[in-house]
Amino acid sequence: MTMLNLKRKSWFEATARERVAGLIDANTFSEYLPPELSTPSKHLAVLDLAGAFDDGVIIGSGKLGGKMVYVAAQEGQFMGGAVGETHGAKIVGLLKKAIQDKPAAVILLVDSGGVRLHEANAGLIAISEIMRAVLETRAAGVPVVALVGGTCGAFGGMGIVTCLCSAIVMSEEGRLALSGPEVIETVAGVEEFDSKDRALVWRVTGGKNRFLMGDATYLVNDDVPAFRDAAEKAIAIDPVLTVEKLMADQTRLESRQALFGTLKDGLEVWTKLGIADPQSVPMLDTPEMLALKEGLAA
Repeated sequence: MTMLNLKRKSWFEATARERVAGLIDANTFSEYLPPELSTPSKHLAVLDLAGAFDDGVIIGSGKLGGKMVYVAAQEGQFMGGAVGETHGAKIVGLLKKAIQDKPAAVILLVDSGGVRLHEANAGLIAISEIMRAVLETRAAGVPVVALVGGTCGAFGGMGIVTCLCSAIVMSEEGRLALSGPEVIETVAGVEEFDSKDRALVWRVTGGKNRFLMGDATYLVNDDVPAFRDAAEKAIAIDPVLTVEKLMADQTRLESRQALFGTLKDGLEVWTKLGIADPQSVPMLDTPEMLALKEGLAA
């Protein structure tokens, strides 16, 4: 795959193949199971639904800053990047190959609403297999980095997968959560969460809030080169989980639940964090956000 001229190209608007082309060093990407060798989902065919030859995910290897990495890029424009049996098997296979081959990292370009409901249990099993494979890959010493900034965000099972990674890179436009806004509204009612309030959705699940809360390791501009630069930094983070790290994370999450568990809006969270003017956060650019986070840490 030849690296495209994607200077200042929006990551949010790019296709999965454009994101891979902008992320990986020019002329180094080799796709595994390209469309001509893949089989569309048999489950979709039974339901008389159109499939895709790559089943909505591209996998392969290439170099990032001269280092060999493995890449899986979900295509949000195909069924919302939802994970089915074939889609999930491709990601799991890539992770298992990484355990064997020991590349510098596996990079997941996450753009998914979660499980492909059309495939029901097969999709759920696929998500669980991806989760296990991510942890096994990290245990083998290979970093697994999630890049989140696509139109579908990282929700459902892929939200869990993202949080299992050794580092998360997000843009302001990226979103990360377990249940999607529409799911919350359907189950708990519009009074609990109005999925049509786009500003609220981004204040709660968006990249800025995730960065301020410590979920996202890096916050970047919505352009392909910015994601590439952050990915180069993220693959250097030690991926191995220890009991000490897990206990520290547990303590952090318990403290966060105690502080923010009753809050329903990012504005309330930012006030609780000590931000003097929480209303200004949505208007801050990335350098200003980085400075704000640094100030909170101090």
